[in-house]
Amino acid sequence: MPFDFKKEYKELYVPKAVPQIVEVPPMNYVAIRGKGDPNKEESGYKEAIGLLYAISYTIKMSYKSPHTIEGYFEYVVPPLEGFWRQEGVDGVDYSNKNSFNWISVIRLPDFVTEEEFRLAVNETERKKKIDCSRAEFISVDEGLCVQIMHVGSYDSEPESVAKMDSFLAENGYENDFSEKRLHNEIYLSDPRKTAPEKCKTVIRHPIRKI
Repeated sequence: MPFDFKKEYKELYVPKAVPQIVEVPPMNYVAIRGKGDPNKEESGYKEAIGLLYAISYTIKMSYKSPHTIEGYFEYVVPPLEGFWRQEGVDGVDYSNKNSFNWISVIRLPDFVTEEEFRLAVNETERKKKIDCSRAEFISVDEGLCVQIMHVGSYDSEPESVAKMDSFLAENGYENDFSEKRLHNEIYLSDPRKTAPEKCKTVIRHPIRKI
């Protein structure tokens, strides 16, 4: 049975609908950076998601190609994630989506080195006839975080963020945002197939002990 990150690491991908503290280990990702409102065509967000999945599935299906990746095991492609930042804002200001700086990512298995990643990008460009030059191999160490399972539309996320902030204040923690420690969202539902009020999104913030 293919390895499923969501099932093997439930504490990271399937939190409860109440805030909880978690230590997130370093992970590698295929990533694409962009700016602007993800709902607007000019931001390039939808195109970025398509590229991320194209590269991720090239790696997933690599066992059927002549090239063998050392340490490869069959797996389920992890869910789409997004790191979000706005200048001068701690966390996210949902009322000003045009000011978003985003990094859209999909987790890579540990057997994917930077060299293997580059080979996969080249193979994706060759097979799909698409430009993958925006794609990057990045490593992120989120460390100590608070997270919650948000059920509902993306625009209602402030309600869950407020619960997280109250939880931190009651337990002696505070948010610890910086250029490297960002608001993170993990998308467990496909908004094209799921009603907004039923969408599940993991919201994660970096924190520190006061």
